[in-house]
Amino acid sequence: MWRKAVLVALLALGMGYLYHTDPELPARVLNYVSESLPQMEPSDSSEPRPPTLEEAIARAWQTLITAPARRWARVAVGVNACVDVVVSGVGLLQALALEPGSGRDHVVLHGKEDLKEAFIHYMGKGAAAERFFSDKEVFQRIARAAAEYPGAQLYVGGNAALIGQKLASNPELVVLLCGPVGPKLHEMLDEQIIVPPESLQEMDEFHLILEYKSGEQWGSSRAPQASRFILSHDVSNGEMSTLETFVASLDEFQPDLVVLSGLHMMEGMGRDLWEERLKEAVVAISDVRNEVPIHLELASMTDRDYMNLILQEQVLPIVNSIGLNEQELLFLTQSGGGPHADLTSWDGIPDVGRVSDILLWVLEQQGRVDPESEADLTRIHFHTLAYHILATVDGHWGNQEAAVAAGARVASSQACGLQAVDVTKVVLKAPLSFYSSFSEPRKSLTVDPTRPVTVWRRGNVSFHLTPVLVCKQPLRTVGLGDAISAEGLLFSEVTPQPEL
Repeated sequence: MWRKAVLVALLALGMGYLYHTDPELPARVLNYVSESLPQMEPSDSSEPRPPTLEEAIARAWQTLITAPARRWARVAVGVNACVDVVVSGVGLLQALALEPGSGRDHVVLHGKEDLKEAFIHYMGKGAAAERFFSDKEVFQRIARAAAEYPGAQLYVGGNAALIGQKLASNPELVVLLCGPVGPKLHEMLDEQIIVPPESLQEMDEFHLILEYKSGEQWGSSRAPQASRFILSHDVSNGEMSTLETFVASLDEFQPDLVVLSGLHMMEGMGRDLWEERLKEAVVAISDVRNEVPIHLELASMTDRDYMNLILQEQVLPIVNSIGLNEQELLFLTQSGGGPHADLTSWDGIPDVGRVSDILLWVLEQQGRVDPESEADLTRIHFHTLAYHILATVDGHWGNQEAAVAAGARVASSQACGLQAVDVTKVVLKAPLSFYSSFSEPRKSLTVDPTRPVTVWRRGNVSFHLTPVLVCKQPLRTVGLGDAISAEGLLFSEVTPQPEL
């Protein structure tokens, strides 16, 4: 302390002298000293500062995230792909001469008013959503306005293309992407990605991504967290028109892993198309060789009849793994009459016990929890803003502790637009204590920041939970779920099953 006192006294004497030569100089010196003093603090302290929770978790991830013993060499991804036009949602709606008002959900958007109401509805919840815009001409006018809006950016879009792009960042991996790939999208794809000639088309499919920031306000609506609203008039992806081409290309490509997405795009195309196309999709997916695992990436849906048809047509049981967020998980249990189906929406951070109950139910109803079951589903990668959970049937998947941590790490870094986690730009929002179930029997569990993957079992299902270090000022939210699933798959491995 005496060193600081002497320093201050000397500065005061010096400043008194300097004041007579240059009256403005002391103010400049004081500014400099005040900026410098915090940097001098640590030298006075004899004990190192303990790490913050965020620092402890980020460090622990480095140790936890280890490569699997058996890595994928060739991954085939399909079948939805497009160009994303990312723009300020409030800014675009104002440019379209729309006034703020009340929010209301719409399964299909038929005009600009429907778009405004649905955007406000989901912005007020801070929840991601995706909708089909039925009027082609009106959509094209909105798309032109979006592309011309100041600051609008074009990116690779569509779950399959985004997952493929993320996987292709691994130089040891060969990726096949099948989907409606137009000239602009083809130009933006990683050069490591192989696109079958049959997937190329003359025109790109465009999706409009209306983003909003945490705390952003429009009229009386205020976003509790950053997210986005997606709209498109996309017939190629909506009909999953490249599915058969995708499956046919697998024989020649010989992948170790198949990643499938795009089922949600059919929702806006009408019941007649659903019923026929889903049956054809099941036949096509069933043609994939049994020894090749299939991961299905789900996305935003709102029509319970359509989701029930997916369940009735037995889509989930013929894939090995699924990825989904909290909105999709809740919709799944509401449609199928599962646990907590009476819950209309999540109140803040989804309760871990409730999430655990629903994940177990999905694996019991659609998966291979019963060893005698003929279903293939043995893995669910659940992600929400504050934490991730990997739920797996024992004996089918390995390296899941690393996989869930890798997914959370990429969520933290990518949301901030960085290659690595910057602990000054993230915050821990996950609960550090929770229950394994919402109802009895339930176990009290905690998160240890120095070993930030909490593991518990319910029957022969293992749950791996890790917190997410949430980016304080996210630069881009689109594609985070796809990056999370891709990274989780990169660090996962299938456990060979004994032949019967």
